[in-house]
Amino acid sequence: MLVRAGAATAAAAVTTTLPGLRRLWRGGGSGAAACFPLSRALLAVQGAEAAVFLQGLLTNDVTQLVAEGAPPAGAAATEALPRALYAHALNVQGRCLYDVILYRLHKSPEEEPHILLECDSSVLDALQKHLKLYKIRRKVNITPCLDLSLWAIVPREGTGDIASSLTQCADQALILTPDPRTEAMGWRLITKKGANLSEIIPGSHIGDIEDYHRHRYKQGIPEGVKDLPPGVALPLESNLAYMNGVSFTKGCYIGQELTARTHHVGVIRKRLLPVQISAPLPKDSIPEGTEILTQSGKSAGKFRAGRGELGIALLRLANANETLSLNLAGDKVKLTASIPEWWPKNSGK
Repeated sequence: MLVRAGAATAAAAVTTTLPGLRRLWRGGGSGAAACFPLSRALLAVQGAEAAVFLQGLLTNDVTQLVAEGAPPAGAAATEALPRALYAHALNVQGRCLYDVILYRLHKSPEEEPHILLECDSSVLDALQKHLKLYKIRRKVNITPCLDLSLWAIVPREGTGDIASSLTQCADQALILTPDPRTEAMGWRLITKKGANLSEIIPGSHIGDIEDYHRHRYKQGIPEGVKDLPPGVALPLESNLAYMNGVSFTKGCYIGQELTARTHHVGVIRKRLLPVQISAPLPKDSIPEGTEILTQSGKSAGKFRAGRGELGIALLRLANANETLSLNLAGDKVKLTASIPEWWPKNSGK
């Protein structure tokens, strides 16, 4: 059975995490929050060795999910509540296999670790097989969570304060936490199947998933196998460090060698960047890996994925400010790249 935070503490957790997001929720106006049902899946990893097991398979420091536990004397009770981490599972060559968000359901180190892994729904079975391949004799149970729903909630100015609603609806909202990748992506919400969103977040409405993806591409956030092709995407070129998804001090994990070497060398010449196209993408989209050219005809990178006129592309940073174009059916379509506002300031690499 899933362990969930108590109603009062769940509400407190919302109001004490990421002050910037709290200000957005407390805008005081009448605007409604948009809740987007995600085509992502959840996998439960539970057992005495769950965190240790995942520690050797993922880029981030999973022990953070079990080590915080009960708060020190004088600290707020919410410090002991579940939190989220972003990470990648890599292959032995150091390339991305799966992008995941981890959620902690247990409330203290004394409880048996119970962690949810969010992943692209199309790779749920593959991720489960990947984990079981390395399970060996560890005391871990790995099961899909088919009774849960996952939502993205993107803050809007003037949405108001949602914390008070959780004091009455924590039985439906198992987790409501800031997206660990960047403040710009709002919140992640996990509910029971069939939960009433208007009860959990009064005044909210179900948004068009296309709007969520357009927001994601505008912010330059990759998500899923189209944006991060398994066995192709490199974690640091995919801005994993900028999205709080990697630990360079945790020790060994599969694929660590190339990632650590790239980080310590300090040279990352290509990165995923948000791009805007001068004409909407064709309905059959742009083929994965379509080359992006400079004005002189040299290769500047490759297009990954997008919706409408927005998308993301792996571009050489040296060409990011140049006039760029895509070759679509013989026509040159202008493309403009930008540096996301949420990137670390003075990020020179």
